[in-house]
Amino acid sequence: MSCTKDQSWIELCPLAEVPLATEGGRYVTLGNRSLAVFRLGAGAVTVMDDACPHAGASLSGGVVEQGCVVCRYHAWAFDIKTGRCPDNPAIGVKVYESRVKGSMVWARVEDGSKGSAA
Repeated sequence: MSCTKDQSWIELCPLAEVPLATEGGRYVTLGNRSLAVFRLGAGAVTVMDDACPHAGASLSGGVVEQGCVVCRYHAWAFDIKTGRCPDNPAIGVKVYESRVKGSMVWARVEDGSKGSAA
């Protein structure tokens, strides 16, 4: 018997509340999970865990440059598609499947809680 977590699409926040990725991201909590939401342009978003693995800084405070979210404190970079650090692919953050539906940002996560923007 195999045990898999149910992945559900969860509404996180209004797209209008997410700045363009070159200006930063939006911090969202989902149950006990902290997420960073970035608007990449014309209805495209990316959602990832918010904590930088280096020192725990909030990635939602960073910006997207050359396809990577760059932590504002120590400039660690994480690919927006894979979450991997280009300088050391063994280090990374979880990236969630995400989409815009209507005017809301949704992510596919293993948690049935509704998101709330902070």
